Amino acid sequence: MTDNQVIKLSELKSHCQSCSLYDLCLPMGLKAGDLERLDNVIKRRQSINKNNFLFRIGEPLKSIYAIRSGSFKTYMTNPDGTEQIVGFSLPGELLGMDAISDDKHTCSAKALETSNVCEIPFDQLESLSREIPNLQHQLFRLMSKEIQQDQNLMLLLAQMPAETRLASFILGMSERLNKRGYAANEFNLSMSRGDIANLLGMAVETISRLLSHFQEDGLLRVERKHITILDLDSLRSLATHCSSSYSKSSGKTQVR
Repeated sequence: MTDNQVIKLSELKSHCQSCSLYDLCLPMGLKAGDLERLDNVIKRRQSINKNNFLFRIGEPLKSIYAIRSGSFKTYMTNPDGTEQIVGFSLPGELLGMDAISDDKHTCSAKALETSNVCEIPFDQLESLSREIPNLQHQLFRLMSKEIQQDQNLMLLLAQMPAETRLASFILGMSERLNKRGYAANEFNLSMSRGDIANLLGMAVETISRLLSHFQEDGLLRVERKHITILDLDSLRSLATHCSSSYSKSSGKTQVR
């Protein structure tokens, strides 16, 4: 493959800045003509207002979406009608792959703030991926990542005390944002504390109490939804099962 056959990083950045479509092509090096074919499939920016749906549970699979800006929560509905949040999606991530297996969405996606997405019609993407093996490989890799994330969340909820769950959540948000070029130690949480509590299987009061504890111990500075990480090493230690030593040293009883 010659240099003029491979799309350059600078060309891709000018085309889809801060977009998860990097994950579909850049690591494997698509030919310039293949990238142009992929680009022809993509429907450019679609704006979703806060609290509006990108898709709802049970709707047929039409597209997957790359988040350019904003954020979403995905959730299922319990038999009693209450929400069970299954994840939050940030800029540079994909939404909608939950529907690939059964051709219908298994959860709903609602915007947490005014957000912009690129829409990728799935039938066209699927057809194109059969013609471009590297593209198909990247789709499989992204689906594998989603499975890993689900497994990690199940482990977190099943085995970890409350302070470890919250520390892991904050650290995970930091790492995900940092991978997309945002600051790792200072960011706004677009989701409410109630939504965080729902995801982590905790009470809202526990979230508020633990955030206060983290702030008192110098791990974080919390100003409403704005989070500043002051001691990343201690937060990382707390997120990796060192919660019992944290509880003893801080003079606090573990909250489960």
